[in-house]
Amino acid sequence: MFTENEPAAVTTLTGPQTDPQTWRLVIAYDGTDYKGWQVQPGKRTIQGQVQSALGRILGESPLPQGSGRTDTGVHALGQVASFPLATHIPEPNLLRALNEMLPASIRILEAKTVQSTFHARHSAHAKTYEYRIFRGALCPPFLARYVYANRLPMDLDALNRAAQLFVGTQDFLSFAASDPDLNARANPDEGDTQNSTVKTIFSSVWTEQNSTDGPLLVYQVRGNGFLHHMVRNLVGTMLDVGRGRIQAEKIPEIIAARSRSAAGPTAPAQGLFLLSVEYGEDE
Repeated sequence: MFTENEPAAVTTLTGPQTDPQTWRLVIAYDGTDYKGWQVQPGKRTIQGQVQSALGRILGESPLPQGSGRTDTGVHALGQVASFPLATHIPEPNLLRALNEMLPASIRILEAKTVQSTFHARHSAHAKTYEYRIFRGALCPPFLARYVYANRLPMDLDALNRAAQLFVGTQDFLSFAASDPDLNARANPDEGDTQNSTVKTIFSSVWTEQNSTDGPLLVYQVRGNGFLHHMVRNLVGTMLDVGRGRIQAEKIPEIIAARSRSAAGPTAPAQGLFLLSVEYGEDE
């Protein structure tokens, strides 16, 4: 169970209420114990925790709009959220108050006022996700929440041949969640910049890394938007390639099929991180 801190005294933090200001937060979180980003009745979510903290600090509870709706168990190192506040408060004060109020599994890295036209999701130009696979003999218990432990033999060259075939503007319906309602709305899990299953992937690459905890296989993908479960479905399909179950050259056929059944399994949530979100220089 999480413990909540007592509300900070509003009178020492805030200024007079005037025209609303638009705020932008950069948020890091451990998503293990949350039902994803988006507020859901009776469930603990990241969005709900931030909204609740704002209410306790300021007496107003705007719903923070995230750059994308990370799913249950997915983590973030650079999630971005925006919302309006009628109460004016110095940026350092809100940053400090939020971090005092929120559970230790959610940290606000940056809090600042921005132009009123800024929207965390609609203003985003690109997002980068990272998926981490632990390759050692025994996954440390303190790392298990943040990696997918998989020791099956993997061909790194085959993984990267497959990864490169995702680069470009393509219809990624084969890699969307199988829920027809979600697909119909192109409802974002790992983010989404437009109501379409056509997305542009700018880069897609696998690397081997040696951490202090053991060997890792790391996938990074950067694109203008991602469908519900898309990154995890890309990873699951490529792992089938790495194991030799399917050939990398089959990836274009899987894309062309526009059917979830044509692609591989969904990789577990705990290995996925929203790494960063990119905006224009003036945002």
